[in-house]
Amino acid sequence: MSMTKIHVKEILERVPSWPQDRQQELAELALEIEAELTGAEYRATPDELAAIDEGLAGEAATAEEVEAVFAKFRRK
Repeated sequence: MSMTKIHVKEILERVPSWPQDRQQELAELALEIEAELTGAEYRATPDELAAIDEGLAGEAATAEEVEAVFAKFRRK
């Protein structure tokens, strides 16, 4: 089902009733989409940069660990 302007408007009217963290998530996603549409360069948020730094500082999962996770979700 495709979204129409009316559907989008109706959803956006309900956003203030959402939890604050979900409103923040929607705002960040909307900014990403807008940046793509306007050709603007994307700038990561401080939280995203911190998550990247954390990921780079840690050790990568082994092939066996990755396979175990995928196997767990395949069983469901």
